[in-house]
Amino acid sequence: MTESRRRAPRVDAIRNREAIIEAASAVLAEQGSAVDVREIARRSQVGMGTLYRHFPKKEDLVQTVLRKDFTSWAESARTAAADAEDPWAALTDFYQQALTGYAHHRAIMEHFALAVPVPDPDGLGRLRLVIEQLCTRAEDLLRPGVTTDDLLLLLVSLGHAVQITDRCRPHMWHRLLRISLDGLRADLHEPLPTEATTVG
Repeated sequence: MTESRRRAPRVDAIRNREAIIEAASAVLAEQGSAVDVREIARRSQVGMGTLYRHFPKKEDLVQTVLRKDFTSWAESARTAAADAEDPWAALTDFYQQALTGYAHHRAIMEHFALAVPVPDPDGLGRLRLVIEQLCTRAEDLLRPGVTTDDLLLLLVSLGHAVQITDRCRPHMWHRLLRISLDGLRADLHEPLPTEATTVG
């Protein structure tokens, strides 16, 4: 093995990569994935050449940041649910935390629904596992027939509501969330329609 191969990455190279990812995370949250990479380079205080050495394609950078931010978003929602002792409060806190984070990240908004047909095991798959655990935990409180897929698609649907209303009517999605969760309660005995397909 040559000396160049044994040599660890330079400290400044590591620092530049971290700065690029941090800046890209902020810009993607604010502006979505259509952002110009020159803005990311400007905020990270690196040249375009340095940015392209770390991320030859814009898609590489977007996917790296989305994977990191999606995981962090899902983990925040999971933690909110885990901190609640009551199963129904856990379910409510999960949706509240997930949608609040969703409202502040345009790129996650853009990509979340697209991830449903083709799940990412490190992203949506992990989130789906959290929802599955919440569904099991609140089984006695949920109306018969409610599934993990129902709860996941509800999150996607409410995400669209956030995207449409958060800027003009920021409290509207909170109202819709409460209406939706009330409709899941077990004291509503009317059977749900059957659905053969699943998500993920």
